[in-house]
Amino acid sequence: MSNRVYKGKIEKLRSHERIQMLEISRVVDLSIQDIQVKSVLDVGTGSAVFAQAFAERNLAVTGIDINQNMLSEAQRHVPSGIFSIGKAESLPFPDNEFDIVFLGHILHETADIEKALEEAKRVTRHRVIILEWPYSEDKQGPPLSHRLKAEEIIKAAEKTGFNDIEEISLKHMVLYRIQ
Repeated sequence: MSNRVYKGKIEKLRSHERIQMLEISRVVDLSIQDIQVKSVLDVGTGSAVFAQAFAERNLAVTGIDINQNMLSEAQRHVPSGIFSIGKAESLPFPDNEFDIVFLGHILHETADIEKALEEAKRVTRHRVIILEWPYSEDKQGPPLSHRLKAEEIIKAAEKTGFNDIEEISLKHMVLYRIQ
């Protein structure tokens, strides 16, 4: 899977366009819908756009990222959060530590999608959220080489033991709620 890592330059969008495109509130609300949530792990937190939205809903937020500069930015945006270096394939947390594990646009960057999903399943009590650019969408976001097809995500989720896979199409993204 490492051959799917996109190494080219992705053109940056202005922040108001990016926020509108990401539909942050809707993604977060759909992530926590129908379950009791107190804690969330944001894997690949970046500058904490989603971590901030989870924190605004009074959830305890933990975030990991491989980039220390991003973690400093995340901590600035979510002072109540706990942020540390880490990667999806080896989450440094005990079993069943979080109500939700949020994987936002990072599976295509992992060396082993199935290992990342196994780790997410291990540390969650309720569900794992996968947010991905639709493979067919070509007007905004990264190029197709930087996205996963729905069947790749579903197959990996099934192979790692998830038996409830819900795919929700949003305006610019696809949200998978898996349990």
